[in-house]
Amino acid sequence: MLVVGCVHGDECAALPVIHALARAHAREDLWLVPTLNPDGRAHGTRGNAHGVDLNRSFPSGSEPETRAAVALIRRVRPAVTVWFHQHQNLVRAWGSSMPAARRSARLAGMRFAALRWPPGAATRWQNERLRETSFVVELPAGRLSAAGVRRHVRAVLGL
Repeated sequence: MLVVGCVHGDECAALPVIHALARAHAREDLWLVPTLNPDGRAHGTRGNAHGVDLNRSFPSGSEPETRAAVALIRRVRPAVTVWFHQHQNLVRAWGSSMPAARRSARLAGMRFAALRWPPGAATRWQNERLRETSFVVELPAGRLSAAGVRRHVRAVLGL
């Protein structure tokens, strides 16, 4: 399982989830990427240093961060990938990834929405081209509470 905590530099509330998963001593094979967008994180912006929305550049590889993510995904071939985002407060998926996303939503106490993937999204590329299960957990705005972190750790490990 691959878990990406921060794709957009201004949507990084999942970082405590990633750190808790790293300490969880899980039996599962977890690949954890705290942030795909270190430049955006440093500047609190959605885009990277070039202003590119990384989640609209898959699999073209126009950006070094996208190329690194594509290489990691092709190497690891995760059974499930969870991409954390913000601020919609729901778990979203489409197609064959919907059962895993529904389970994740149930485990985390969130609502689920069946929404088509936007062009260039990592989830679209993984689901359509690689035939992998990949979905988005849209956290609410702001920081996660300790209980929220525990719920999302439980949801990831429960998959």
